[in-house]
Amino acid sequence: MANSPSAKKRARQIVRRTEVNTARRSRIRTFVRKVEEAIASGDSAAAKTALQTAQPEIMRGATKGVLHANTASRKISRLAARVKAISV
Repeated sequence: MANSPSAKKRARQIVRRTEVNTARRSRIRTFVRKVEEAIASGDSAAAKTALQTAQPEIMRGATKGVLHANTASRKISRLAARVKAISV
């Protein structure tokens, strides 16, 4: 348990940051799920638009530290490859 005032403040900050990061991670997962659902339905136009909206959200997660930069790039790359595969 935190005893010093600075440690108590850090504990409060961690709680706030955890809530923000959890919400951001959930938002990213929602966008990714929309892309995957569009891919599963076979609708290439919907998949492309879903990917275009998911891509900045995933990269925002990387810049905010929720995801590692390489993880974000890998997710975008794999989703883009799957979207391209159904549009051909």
